[in-house]
Amino acid sequence: MRPLSVIVVQSNAALTESLANSLNRHFRVVKTAPDLPNLRDCIHQSHADVAIVDLEVAGVDEVRRLKQEFGGTTIVCTHRLANEQMWAAALAAGASDCCYSSDVRAIVLAATNTKFLAHTHAA
Repeated sequence: MRPLSVIVVQSNAALTESLANSLNRHFRVVKTAPDLPNLRDCIHQSHADVAIVDLEVAGVDEVRRLKQEFGGTTIVCTHRLANEQMWAAALAAGASDCCYSSDVRAIVLAATNTKFLAHTHAA
């Protein structure tokens, strides 16, 4: 499912670029944001389908605010040490999943499965 647009923000620029490069083959448009304020601007301007947000950049409360502000955007949380507690907290905040920052397959599945289900239920 390639027609999604994605914005990536991670805890450092190298990780952001690395993840964005890995996601380029899976999504139509992949943009990066250097920080949370720029992420908000990018989501607003591009009407992004998915935001991939490192929990080191935005805590769970911020994820909740992002989901409230951009209800149509799927939020996929990442963390270098993702665990069950983070996963539960991220889901409770409205994220579709919480994955290891390096697990591109899980990130793609979280982004595409959520959007696929939303389109299926809307039809």
